[in-house]
Amino acid sequence: MVQLGRRMGAGPASLAEIAAAEDLPRAYLEQLVMSLRDAGLVISTRGAHGGYELSRPPDEIRMSDVLHALEGPIAPMICATDDPEHAGVCGRSSACTVNVMWLRVRDAISGALDAMTLADLVPSRLVHVEAASTPQQREARTLRHPSASQGAVTVS
Repeated sequence: MVQLGRRMGAGPASLAEIAAAEDLPRAYLEQLVMSLRDAGLVISTRGAHGGYELSRPPDEIRMSDVLHALEGPIAPMICATDDPEHAGVCGRSSACTVNVMWLRVRDAISGALDAMTLADLVPSRLVHVEAASTPQQREARTLRHPSASQGAVTVS
């Protein structure tokens, strides 16, 4: 998602390009992108110049939506899921002395993810620079300015 955010406005990115940039197996990305597409977070384009791109700008994609698409409901413990269908899995939840703690942990995680967007992980200076340069130009710039690549986080 960060790679797609960096390329926003530059057209679709192939999974091969993303796999090379992130040093991840393409087959793994194929699995992830299916869930992201089903959740409406990415769109695909077929053909020779096809690939994937974000369905909307990075500042409109909450990280909670990304994690829900990839991992499902947030649940630090099975009894503290935010999915109503699984809420009654543990019959002891109402009498459990630590259930309140797990609910607070879940709510804190959910709140942090709701408050963060993909744009928070894609520095604005990289969105325009990355999209407007060739891989060789990016590599040369990174070699000259190694701090330019620090802080980028990949959600996978």
